[in-house]
Amino acid sequence: MKTEKQTAIQVSVVSIVVNLLLSAAKLAAGIIGRSQAMLSDAVHSASDVFSTFIVIIGVNISSKASDDDHQYGHERMECVASILLATILCATGIGIGMVGINDIIGGNYENLKIPSVLPLSMAVISVVVKEWMYWYTRAAAKKINSGSLMADAWHHRSDALSSVGSFVGILGARLGLPVLDPIASVVICIFIIKAAYDIFADAISKMVDKSCDDETIEKMKTVILSIDGVKEIDELRTRLFGNKIYVDIEIGADGDLTLRDSHSIAEDVHLKIEEEFPGCKHCMVHVNPR
Repeated sequence: MKTEKQTAIQVSVVSIVVNLLLSAAKLAAGIIGRSQAMLSDAVHSASDVFSTFIVIIGVNISSKASDDDHQYGHERMECVASILLATILCATGIGIGMVGINDIIGGNYENLKIPSVLPLSMAVISVVVKEWMYWYTRAAAKKINSGSLMADAWHHRSDALSSVGSFVGILGARLGLPVLDPIASVVICIFIIKAAYDIFADAISKMVDKSCDDETIEKMKTVILSIDGVKEIDELRTRLFGNKIYVDIEIGADGDLTLRDSHSIAEDVHLKIEEEFPGCKHCMVHVNPR
């Protein structure tokens, strides 16, 4: 059975190969077919290659075992990788948008070149390939609960959306509205920046010890109360540490129990939480007498 690190590396290698081939094809189609939108799309795909290298670095560092200097592990390095990805994605989107805006403001629409059918066909191919890469990467990210890999999946989705924008812009330009080609670049810019913001916000929330969602907390309460000897839950606190969860629990138990029996109940709660929630890296249980 593959480890989380092996799965992430395998998906990342596939991503790099696909993006290298796709960005080269888009670049050629944009130059030969005279399409600014397709050239912008090529730049976006090329940025995916760099972002995937960041994912590989982040996964390698975050998967390192705890040491004397980092006794709680290195999982938060995945958040750092996600923040870097979001920054690159945002910068890419702004760059694409600025080129499109300059052409629109210029107003010399009659001088804008009409794209050929080549970039139009390339846009369709790109949408299909990048949408497949999104679902492929997303499935792996969910399987190993990797934030940086999920960020890379959304990078693929934003590329697919940008190719849709390219298709619309190129088609419009070929139908006699060349200004639609740079307008498509601006629309692509908006999609990219939105994806960058979502990735950045998710990474930051995990960096500042955000609690688990309400649904997960309710499931934990149900599991805890199902353990024999647990009378009530006095306190339940959770925090996200990268892609892992830390849980602190205070339970009420019969005050006349021996220390050994109280410890046994706490151990049952501890083991059950880690069994039912694979993302839980550590669970601390304190028993209060009732």
